[in-house]
Amino acid sequence: MPTDGGSDRIFALQEEVQQLKEAVVSHAVVDQAIGMVVALGRISPDQGWAVLKEVSQHTNIKLRNVAELILVWGRTGVMPEEIRAALEDALDRAGPTQIPGSPPET
Repeated sequence: MPTDGGSDRIFALQEEVQQLKEAVVSHAVVDQAIGMVVALGRISPDQGWAVLKEVSQHTNIKLRNVAELILVWGRTGVMPEEIRAALEDALDRAGPTQIPGSPPET
């Protein structure tokens, strides 16, 4: 029979499992948004991550929430003006990169 210490441990483990589940979902949302930013801006995944962080910092919106708004935009075409403007600015600063296998720009 579990003692109070055992039930406390079970509760702590249940909380930890829940936090890990949320982290996995959050990670997937951020990764998908990075993919959209990469395709949109023709930038590397590292640059896509930097763009998401920059948008989050400039709008004072949590990175996961910025990522969710970008995914909603991908489905609906609707994006809050503040996010759109910050995303455009960040992508302009990141600049397009050369697509692998394409001829150099002249």
